[in-house]
Amino acid sequence: MKRKICVVVTARPSYSRIKTVLTAIKEHADLELQLVVAASALLDRYGDTIEFIEKDGFKVDSKVFITLEGENLITSAKSVGLALVELPTVFDRLKPDIVITIADRFETIATAVAASYMNIPLAHLQGGEITGSIDEKVRHAITKFADIHFVATDKAAERVIRMGEDPQKVFRTGCPSIDIAADVLKNPVLDFDPQKKYSAVGPMLDLSNGYLVVLQHPVTTEYGMARQQIEETLFAVNDVGISTLWFWPNVDAGSDGVSKGIRAFREYEKPKSIRFYKNMLPNDFLKLIYNSKCIIGNSSVAIRECAYLGIPAVNIGSRQSGRERGANVFDVDYNRISIAESIRNHLENGKPNSDHLYGDGEAGIRIADILSKTSVSIEKKLTY
Repeated sequence: MKRKICVVVTARPSYSRIKTVLTAIKEHADLELQLVVAASALLDRYGDTIEFIEKDGFKVDSKVFITLEGENLITSAKSVGLALVELPTVFDRLKPDIVITIADRFETIATAVAASYMNIPLAHLQGGEITGSIDEKVRHAITKFADIHFVATDKAAERVIRMGEDPQKVFRTGCPSIDIAADVLKNPVLDFDPQKKYSAVGPMLDLSNGYLVVLQHPVTTEYGMARQQIEETLFAVNDVGISTLWFWPNVDAGSDGVSKGIRAFREYEKPKSIRFYKNMLPNDFLKLIYNSKCIIGNSSVAIRECAYLGIPAVNIGSRQSGRERGANVFDVDYNRISIAESIRNHLENGKPNSDHLYGDGEAGIRIADILSKTSVSIEKKLTY
């Protein structure tokens, strides 16, 4: 009898983090994939991730709409509450043997609580890491709920074990998003036109002389400053003057401030070298990054995938504070002069060497194999 593995995807980056695991589970002879898509992953304004999931051939077993409008601390907390109301019903219907939750987004705590209180063994990806914002609290809390830990680095494994977790349930698999980066390196040529394949807002750009990529999210603990922070980056990138593909922020508290800052900048400054996108397929996105001159913002993509790909990154602010990083990263504060200077320094220095800090491209297969073999305590499961 196949072991049923239920994966809950709640956002655009979560899908990139788990895609190769989904494939490996789906193709494994001893596993059955159950896929739940929830929160901002279902919403068009944040990139309509569900469309990409279905295009990639994955069957969605349940959709859970829990994201409240407002993008502030209250709506974030209430969205978690709604998820905690809805997910137990989904788990009761699907009856999984193991539930997987991904990383540290605020909605993921609801997955952890629901599975744990229903005595369903919980597997957690990317525990043991240190960052800024509320993400770290969520990540460490989920570690204590989880029964199986799939971590990306040796230091992350050490932290999870120091938190009291069973070393035999902590597996250093690498990050599944690196699997996609490794696949991209097999054929890194930008074999599609991003301006034709994906809808966007802004002028058509000449990408033949190189381009920048920007992905900057609000910081939950600084959400009141989100607009001011994004404006510093907007003015810096515009001042550098290189063609830029800019991606929309996630749904975290402060997202509305970021969005308003971008819209006002477009209206009043009328930038001629910036084009704004919502989302891309994971492989396309990493190909786009690989062929760029530099990535700017505060996304973990700049820390994880770009270390492996050898792409210069300007990391802005506190969102990734404490996260292990390679030589590809320059850290700067929210200051347009410092941001522009760091971009120009990267452009002069060229691409750094690849760093396998976060994995070697085999995480998905490793995780599926462990899920098929590792013991799960029978007493922790509900009898259906």
